[in-house]
Amino acid sequence: METLSSPSHQTLISANFTSRSAYSNGISLPSPLVKIHRRRFAAGVKASVAVDQEKKVALLRIGTRGSPLALAQAYQTRDKLMETSSELAEEGAIEIIIIKTTGDKILTQPLADIGGKGLFTKEIDEALLNSDIDIAVHSMKDVPTYLPDKTILPCNLPREDVRDAFICLSASSIADLPAGSVVGTASLRRKSQLLHRHPHLTVQDNFRGNVQTRLKKLKEGNVNATLLALAGLKRLSMTEHVTAILSIDDMLPAVAQGAIGIACRSDDDRMADYIAKLNHEETRLAVACERAFLLTLDGSCRTPIAGYASRDEDGNCLFRGLVASPDGTKVLETSRKGLYTYDDMILMGKDAGEELLKRGGPGFFNS
Repeated sequence: METLSSPSHQTLISANFTSRSAYSNGISLPSPLVKIHRRRFAAGVKASVAVDQEKKVALLRIGTRGSPLALAQAYQTRDKLMETSSELAEEGAIEIIIIKTTGDKILTQPLADIGGKGLFTKEIDEALLNSDIDIAVHSMKDVPTYLPDKTILPCNLPREDVRDAFICLSASSIADLPAGSVVGTASLRRKSQLLHRHPHLTVQDNFRGNVQTRLKKLKEGNVNATLLALAGLKRLSMTEHVTAILSIDDMLPAVAQGAIGIACRSDDDRMADYIAKLNHEETRLAVACERAFLLTLDGSCRTPIAGYASRDEDGNCLFRGLVASPDGTKVLETSRKGLYTYDDMILMGKDAGEELLKRGGPGFFNS
């Protein structure tokens, strides 16, 4: 675990002692007096630093992964907390703590082979339960459909663009890629939908790493193209790399794509109050609908599943869901429309999932 913080107090002590020392001003003190002076001076510095440390104890500690995108999301959360709670706007009131997850440590294997659920959240959840952090900031599409006991996730920030971006140095669209072109993605959802519509392409499905790493691999010629979430590119101010934006019809997004979730301990009312001020209810309801669909299908990183709930022009909820075989040869889709309320949207997600389970039948995902 690493902490983003100011320089250590040891460094400050050393700097203060050197700059304020009385021994370089030409005054010569008897040896015993020098020792006494040194002891008193050191004691004074320690007392000063102790007071300083008391002042700088964080009121709220944010736990996050250490990728540039995860940190951008943590800083966005910090800024919103500072805007909505005056005591958190004071210097040093919020601390961001980086936590390395299993998904960050193992980069040589496909996500499905490592274990699927909770790869990017487990260690952060443990830190939350151990009170090493006060709130956890997650990309919602990484959050399993179950939450650890004694934790709640009552807050979603306003959702960013849910679409996927096509990035290529040699073609202006997926349709322009020559047969046999290699597209890199670690997402089975993207792989299955891509191959379903463009079976002449090849997919490298262990194309992992943060956004910067994947763009570097593309530039080095490891693949001919890649697909990335537009939300992440926007949060990183890196949309200049986008070749084309894929429509929802061409690439249905992952469940909860573009949404940030904030969790805290279930018995921590103070933190719950802080993050409640940040909640965007339209996003929370859409994410709940999509996750109900995912839960019904018992989806993991081994399962190509897509789901998207949105508010239509009449204010109703329109939900679209999809399941596919990993090779893209079979794709099943469904949709629902209903009231944009929590209970109705949960029922829509569950009902859509149950329909696709029946239509797919046993062994559907083994093809």
